[in-house]
Amino acid sequence: MFEKLDALTDRYSEINERLMQPETVNNNPLYIELMKEYNQLTPLIETYKKYKSAIAEMNEAEELMHSESDHDMREMAQEQYLEAKDAISRYTEELKIMLLPKDPNDSRNVIIEIRAGAGGEEAALFANSLLRMYTMYAESKRWKIEILNANRTELGGVKEVEVSVEGEGAYSRFKYESGVHRVQRVPETESQGRIQTSTATVAVLPEAESVELNIDEKELKIDVFRASGAGGQHINKTESAVRITHLPTGLVVECQDERSQQKNKERAMKVLCSRLLEMKQREHDEAIAGERRSQIGTGDRSERIRTYNFPDGRVTDHRIGLTLYKLESILNGSLDEIIDALATADQAAKLAKQEGTV
Repeated sequence: MFEKLDALTDRYSEINERLMQPETVNNNPLYIELMKEYNQLTPLIETYKKYKSAIAEMNEAEELMHSESDHDMREMAQEQYLEAKDAISRYTEELKIMLLPKDPNDSRNVIIEIRAGAGGEEAALFANSLLRMYTMYAESKRWKIEILNANRTELGGVKEVEVSVEGEGAYSRFKYESGVHRVQRVPETESQGRIQTSTATVAVLPEAESVELNIDEKELKIDVFRASGAGGQHINKTESAVRITHLPTGLVVECQDERSQQKNKERAMKVLCSRLLEMKQREHDEAIAGERRSQIGTGDRSERIRTYNFPDGRVTDHRIGLTLYKLESILNGSLDEIIDALATADQAAKLAKQEGTV
């Protein structure tokens, strides 16, 4: 571990020197790339400096404990020794976590797909509640959220909806939301007060960058049609809605929320690229099968991950056994407590796996 830390310290110094050179400053793409790496390394290097400082303090205190004749000074040195030892232990654990392999998608924007599952109209209403929850969470982070496509119901639910979220680290937070979400509540249409269980499926896709996928226009079938709203009513008299079919994979994406055909096409391509990237990554993950399944942050979209129980006012995340009696707050976008717990558990699992292979 310390050989790696020393190598990264050397790299940090090298980047620092290069950032001050005129040829780097005048080369904007290179400067941005090096600055990004520098900023990523800074927390690690600063923690390593604190670790080395604590080591020096502990050695100094140990020397005083053995050389000092004054009783009070020896006691003070012993106290300093124990404090430094605790700090070393704390910094060691922090460094281990910081050295864990980073998810290359963590800094990306995301596309979130929410689909009503079992439960009919109640499932569609629940899907809309999840959309509202994610919208409020994104807004609390000052991230930009935009609905790309939505298939709404007459009662205010959504059969399916796709939204993009733009913001630094969006994927690092939202990636824990992939899977089946279950709700237990009494529907407004239920006259006898019976609790109904419904589900909605959430898929979180890292947004693809144009350089990552080379899509041949010949592989796309693009259809245009009139957009329609809830109940099949025409909301647009022109053929502005767009359907794109990726012929090699059979993936189909529709977008009809914008009045402009061009904008709908751009949005549909955005979703298509992200789905193709996810497919590409899934193929890679299956090649190293156990790794993906052992990580909390990459749950399969068919796995039930969370239950929202209205009668008890509780939310339970089944992956880590966390139950919070804060249903209203969570549905209003206060997701950090759950996401922080999932991230911590994910780190612990990765750390245990890493230490088990040493």
